Amino acid sequence: MTEELTKLLNEEVFAVWFLIGAALVFWMQAGFAMVETGFSRAKNAGNILMKNLMDFCIGCVVFIVIGFGLLLGEDLFGFIGKPGFDIFTGYAEFDWSNFIFNLVFCATTATIVSGAMAERTKFLSYCVYSGIISALIYPIEAHWIWGGGWLAQLGFHDFAGSCAIHMVGGISALIGAKMVGARIGKFEKDDSGKITKVNAFPGHNIVIGALGVFILWLGWYGFNGAACTSTQQLASVFVTTTIAPSIATVVCMVFTWIKYGKPDVSMCLNASLAGLVAITAGCDVTDALGSIIIGAVSGLLVCFGVWFLDYKLHIDDPVGAVAVHMVNGIWGTIAVGLFATTSAPGNDSIIGLFYGGGFKQLGIQLLGFVSVAAWTSVCMILVFLLIKAVFGLRVSEEEEIEGLDVKEHGLTSAYAGFSIVDMTGSALLANENTSLGVSDYEKASNAMINAAVPVEIASAYIGGAHLAEEISHEARADFETGMHKVVIITKLSRYDKIKKALNELGVTGITVTQVMGCGIQKGAGQMYRGVEMDITLLPKIKLEVVVSNIPVDSVIEVAKKTLYTGKIGDGKIFVYPVSRVVKIRTGEENFAALQDVE
Repeated sequence: MTEELTKLLNEEVFAVWFLIGAALVFWMQAGFAMVETGFSRAKNAGNILMKNLMDFCIGCVVFIVIGFGLLLGEDLFGFIGKPGFDIFTGYAEFDWSNFIFNLVFCATTATIVSGAMAERTKFLSYCVYSGIISALIYPIEAHWIWGGGWLAQLGFHDFAGSCAIHMVGGISALIGAKMVGARIGKFEKDDSGKITKVNAFPGHNIVIGALGVFILWLGWYGFNGAACTSTQQLASVFVTTTIAPSIATVVCMVFTWIKYGKPDVSMCLNASLAGLVAITAGCDVTDALGSIIIGAVSGLLVCFGVWFLDYKLHIDDPVGAVAVHMVNGIWGTIAVGLFATTSAPGNDSIIGLFYGGGFKQLGIQLLGFVSVAAWTSVCMILVFLLIKAVFGLRVSEEEEIEGLDVKEHGLTSAYAGFSIVDMTGSALLANENTSLGVSDYEKASNAMINAAVPVEIASAYIGGAHLAEEISHEARADFETGMHKVVIITKLSRYDKIKKALNELGVTGITVTQVMGCGIQKGAGQMYRGVEMDITLLPKIKLEVVVSNIPVDSVIEVAKKTLYTGKIGDGKIFVYPVSRVVKIRTGEENFAALQDVE
């Protein structure tokens, strides 16, 4: 009696855990949304969020109608499940848990494509794709693996979806990204059409990209662990699901550090996901050593995948979806045939090549990979060709340049405010082209100071006439008022120091504007995901000061001394004559109008 009660209680506990796991997988939609949004440009943030939302909602609709039946319906010839409407006709006895569990997995497959096709795909066309993959393409191949289909009958093993979900989503992303074409400016071509250069498009918000990765990692414990049936198996799956991405991230960090001179943040975030994808198929049948090897290989594969798409295939994938999901989905599927071991709790039959199992399981895994890849490739090529012919895949050039938020959704910006971010420090490095050799202002020569913080005195014009030439003595007297506007353009990081220095000089009225500055010295380029960035526009601040009693030379000297660091690009100062100043509140003019700002 006690034994039966324990068994019943255990079953109930894991039934609840099954649904909790499904909820964690649903929460992964938020992770995908954050990763894709952060790795893309701000003008398309709302569009990407909308696509991720609709992946689940559209997927739910078509999964109710046909997808669930094709996946888990009565097996027909090992190929598809028998479609049915049990959710309507027999709801009292319906398999609610399996429905919601497989629905969230289905939505995950669809949403992988969003990032690879981001920033240039028509929203309508994407919605059509999302409905088709959730209704037909994913449910049929998933039936082969999990619904009692022919691959399941052969002994093919994909515990949580390296093949059925990630590889399928990754292949779809590859085909979609190829057919929609690269974003404007991603690849430069010569007159013959040959690609001569790859340009980097840095994501606009690496912070929410990282948040997305952490959300996905948390959700992955449900993704991989929800189907476990014992505490021991669940604990083992948690261990392997932790080890593989950790190793992958460390390997990627070391690799990018060595290859590019600095550890690449976005690539390491991709590597965490790559390790998770790779361990997903065999998380229940591998041990710690197998997880380490699987993770290490995936950390290198994701770097190779990103490079191969950019430099060899010339396919634009803004978020690395193909490298993460397709490449490592394939690797994870094959890895089961190499590293499966009966020492993993709950596994007493699947043994990989490196653990004495021979080539049998490896052969089955290879057959499954090839079959599912072929099915997905053929179907997705036909789907995208059909969508392209009927609706068109790509937005217009004007829409792409202005951003899909405003053009597709009427959303001026996904952000209520404007975030000021100083990229200057990471964009310009001190080197033989930028360093002047002396960082102390007092020790620097005039030539060094003028190179680091050049000053330009604007010539005065009235109606197109130069002061020294064509205007009358009276007009010149009216213009030479003794008032000047000093404009200082510098790095955001110097703002507090220059503000304090001007205030100590007696200047209390300053207008500050964020601007984009143009210019980068030769050889100061940085690497983003293995691609050298030609940074020409950087965030700067522009300070405007109008002075009369305070000598202009004093303002210039204070600004130069405060901004100087010994590197070209410390800032620039412009001086303009001011003919008239009017204070709106009091009507005071010229010197009187300036008395409360000096």
